Amino acid sequence: MARLGRPFVLLVAGVYFLVPLLASAVFTVDVPGQGLTLSSYTRVFTAPGFTGSLLLSLGLAAATVALVLLITIPAAVAARLSVPRLRPVLEIVCTLPLVVPPVALTAGLGTVLRWGPEKLSTTPLYQTFVAVQNPDFPFVLVLAYAVMALPFVHRALDAGLRAVDVRTLVEAARDCGASWPRALVSAVLPNLRGALLNASFLTLALVLGEFTVASLLGYQPFAVWIVQASGSDARLSVAVSLLSLLLTWVLLLALTTVGNRRRGDRRRAPRPSRTSEATEASRGKTSR
Repeated sequence: MARLGRPFVLLVAGVYFLVPLLASAVFTVDVPGQGLTLSSYTRVFTAPGFTGSLLLSLGLAAATVALVLLITIPAAVAARLSVPRLRPVLEIVCTLPLVVPPVALTAGLGTVLRWGPEKLSTTPLYQTFVAVQNPDFPFVLVLAYAVMALPFVHRALDAGLRAVDVRTLVEAARDCGASWPRALVSAVLPNLRGALLNASFLTLALVLGEFTVASLLGYQPFAVWIVQASGSDARLSVAVSLLSLLLTWVLLLALTTVGNRRRGDRRRAPRPSRTSEATEASRGKTSR
């Protein structure tokens, strides 16, 4: 039964995910009165607002990845090395965004953004509130997305830190004369490459698909543009959604391929034999 159960579950999951995608693809290419046509896909790159919204989302994603990694990496490493008792506290704090709905988060941000200019109009902080709401690059969305990405980034980094001996790496780097920041960058981060790639990919997927916060705050990144385009051209918006989903899958496959190749290279790397180790040791004694 167990052998039959797994293929059955995979089949049901495949049908559940593939049927809506196939229906969407048929909807974009089967136009009444025109037959099968790819006009919905050829008009994507020339649609008004497509390039600007996509570039805005990519810029927000890059800034969000940099900010959330800058926050979580030192905190996760410090919690594992110096204050392990704070690891449960850090995990609870990073999990809270899963409990708070995006609507509630947006309501809180909106209240703060309205309160700031009114109360701080005579202080230098007024310009800060104006700058973070710049429509060309709304940094307030970066702050919101960084909070929303904390659970995924923390889980990815925690899994990566569990797989390596962080304490030994840091102590070895410190014994070689490296400072704490240099030890973190040179010794720890190269061993967390897979975890960093996973965290970055999850953050990128979240930013590209997020709609609630940006729409309620009045900005138009890629996901909001897709919804607004659906009002005038439904087939175009569905075609853009399928292309963005395909792009996400390609990035995921590329990430998986790179990770598997690095693991394979590490496994195939030749290890020094005992004879060579003994020879090196005897050479060292002779030189002394």
